[in-house]
Amino acid sequence: MAQLWGGRFTKATDDLVYHFNASISFDQRFLDQDIEGSIAHVVMLEKQHILTESEKDAIVKGLTGIRDDVHNGSLQITDEYEDVHSFVEANLIERIGDAGKKLHTGRSRNDQVALDMKLYTRDRVELTEEKLRDILTTLLSMMEEHLETYMPGFTHLQKAQPITLAHHLGAYFEMFKRDLLRMRDIYKRMNYCPLGAGALAGTTYPLDRVYTASLLGFEGPTLNSMDSVSDRDYLIEFLNALSLIMMHLSRFSEEIIIWNSNEYRFVEIDDAFSTGSSIMPQKKNPDIAELVRGKTGRVYGALMALLTTMKGIPLAYNKDMQEDKEMAFDAMDTVADCLTLFTGMLRTMRFRKDVMEKSAMNGFTNATDAADYLVKKGVPFRDAHGIIGRLVLACIEKNKSIDEMDISELQEISEVFDADVYDAISLKTCVEKRLTIGAPGKKAMQHAIEENRKFLEA
Repeated sequence: MAQLWGGRFTKATDDLVYHFNASISFDQRFLDQDIEGSIAHVVMLEKQHILTESEKDAIVKGLTGIRDDVHNGSLQITDEYEDVHSFVEANLIERIGDAGKKLHTGRSRNDQVALDMKLYTRDRVELTEEKLRDILTTLLSMMEEHLETYMPGFTHLQKAQPITLAHHLGAYFEMFKRDLLRMRDIYKRMNYCPLGAGALAGTTYPLDRVYTASLLGFEGPTLNSMDSVSDRDYLIEFLNALSLIMMHLSRFSEEIIIWNSNEYRFVEIDDAFSTGSSIMPQKKNPDIAELVRGKTGRVYGALMALLTTMKGIPLAYNKDMQEDKEMAFDAMDTVADCLTLFTGMLRTMRFRKDVMEKSAMNGFTNATDAADYLVKKGVPFRDAHGIIGRLVLACIEKNKSIDEMDISELQEISEVFDADVYDAISLKTCVEKRLTIGAPGKKAMQHAIEENRKFLEA
């Protein structure tokens, strides 16, 4: 059992305790970050004349060799080591001798693991932003394609007013745009280096923490050593942001599942992103959308688990904080996979324009515009609202849409109706005359698309 401590102990650790305490099974994914941080640390130590140049060179060569050998499979990370830090240090000493024992000068495992977690999380924030840019680019392209694809807009899952598919997709663009902005915000706030904080109270060695931070791409060093080793706010923020991404993906998935149903038939999901039934040969199931919807709960769970872990921990570091990793890693992986698969499903999905337009026509989505027509003819709005309500009831009885009622039938409800009503309540007119910022009209949507293109380019 390779451990970085033990001089104070006279008995070996119980095997069950050792394995319960060990983190090598999951923190081995920190290998690259641990070596990156160690290299920066020893470069700084040599600059401060704490290590000689030859010691620094030997350590750096040994560390890069370990990293390369693990990557090419010639060196295995095994559970004989307590954690990734002890794996790296033990192998370094075995390779270069006593110089390797100086790697840990001026640092603790507390600031070391704090650094590794922050470096790893920072990398995953960047990866998530990249995947969000992919889905935003896909949505923007689809919005441009469907500026005149008419469909019903819904409230309470009831058909409400006519919109375009571009407008509907634009709502999700705004959601994912906020998600991307959260990534940038998290990155900016978390980008301070904890290395050099020691166990909790700094060190007596003359470390140059500003230099170390600059080597690792941080804005600067953290300013309180106790907070440095016990802070997981940035990880909680990231998990919260990942939960919001999954909430947006889940809402979108729910709509796709509904639109894919036989009752709606708005979309056809590509065969590559669907599965069939083992017993019902006619089935084509929206499994990717359903799995994304289902996996949302495990990401929420990671957020709640870490919040619960952190809520009662006194300063500074406590072993409880080892629980920040496994479910956080799972959440990061889950969101990355969901974004990739969902974007692929979107890109290959086919929209049934004729069905969507017919659904808008048959759902009385132009009823509000018919009321507005009467208002423009001088009818008070409250009276117009009542007239259109009676008109809708008559349409239901006759199994017709408002557009299908002839002028005599309309005038039985109100003499104010004239032949120009048909143009006033056409789907095209209903949509195109809505030109305020954020509305579904073509000019308004073209403005939104241009602004969003500038956002992505920036």
